Amino acid sequence: MPRFALVVALLTALAACTSTPPPAPVPAPASSSAPPAQAKKVHLSLGDSYATGFAPGSKNTSFAQLVADQAGLDLVNLACDGYTSADLAAKPACGGRAGGKTQLDAAVETLRGGGVDLVTIVIGGNDLTPCAIAQDPVECATRTVAGVQTNVAGVLTELREAAPDVKIVGLTYPDVFLGAWVNPTFPNGKNLARLSVTMFQDFNSRIAAQYERFGAKFADVTKATGGYGALTELTQDPKYGQIPGSVATVCSLTYFCDRTDVHPTPAGHQAIADAVTAASR
Repeated sequence: MPRFALVVALLTALAACTSTPPPAPVPAPASSSAPPAQAKKVHLSLGDSYATGFAPGSKNTSFAQLVADQAGLDLVNLACDGYTSADLAAKPACGGRAGGKTQLDAAVETLRGGGVDLVTIVIGGNDLTPCAIAQDPVECATRTVAGVQTNVAGVLTELREAAPDVKIVGLTYPDVFLGAWVNPTFPNGKNLARLSVTMFQDFNSRIAAQYERFGAKFADVTKATGGYGALTELTQDPKYGQIPGSVATVCSLTYFCDRTDVHPTPAGHQAIADAVTAASR
């Protein structure tokens, strides 16, 4: 090979060995097969101060929040302190998502939007409370419960129209009037406590039947918080001495015995939450 050709060949080979190779093609990003994140399901809460967590001078974590936390749900709480069963469809709801609507209207709108896993309703206590000082508490309660039944039926009718298959749990209250046994505010407290057992049995059976008509569950909070027990079954209470066991339980789970306040203590809210969770299964 001539010298010039040999030099050219060597330079060509050297260039081929030292030149930067072309970049490898970049593969297209793999498409993700992960499903989009799902929004959390909702616990929709309607009712009165039991659902808001009202307590003397403060707020407790309400049973509604505890139920939502236990089930991994977001809480939409429309409940308002002091509301009666008639107020559900007549007065503005509370909470930041109501937009000036009544509890019933805001609940229907929420249900139609989808994503609601559970609805709880606690109502009727403020209807019934005046009967504690009525001349005839049992007659007062009988008359009052009829109105509560009518109002609850109206609410359930609209909720079921908006979401026929949603899980609904109605609940009742501790028999706080048992606490009149030891509360000096009531001169005839033991008599009121005795009458309250019959009063709550009637109230609960009639309200439970109303929920059942609409395919809803019922949490008997009265039973779960010691109600219906025989007042002859005594226990030794550290504050009040020897008293009926059902009275002692109500004293520990509500503020009624020492403050004449019907609302639950933190332990009371937990007991209610456990009863609601059990009923919703």
